[in-house]
Amino acid sequence: MPKIQWTNLPPDLRDHLFDRLRERQITAEDLYQLKLWRESEPEAPDGDWYKDFGSFKVCGRGKYPKTFLLRGQPANGKEL
Repeated sequence: MPKIQWTNLPPDLRDHLFDRLRERQITAEDLYQLKLWRESEPEAPDGDWYKDFGSFKVCGRGKYPKTFLLRGQPANGKEL
């Protein structure tokens, strides 16, 4: 199974993710949680997925992360 890809993202996707981080006011502490999870090189399931960190969620499809949601916002797909 492929790994979730965090580098060399298409420019429009990368810009979208950075925009969502700013809009959702994801904190440095939250980003550290994301960093630790990324370092574990999680596998990318087929289709939609999400990882709930408590204060935010990262959502993706296949090997790409697609967006960030706030706590309480519903996410689609398989929970990782």
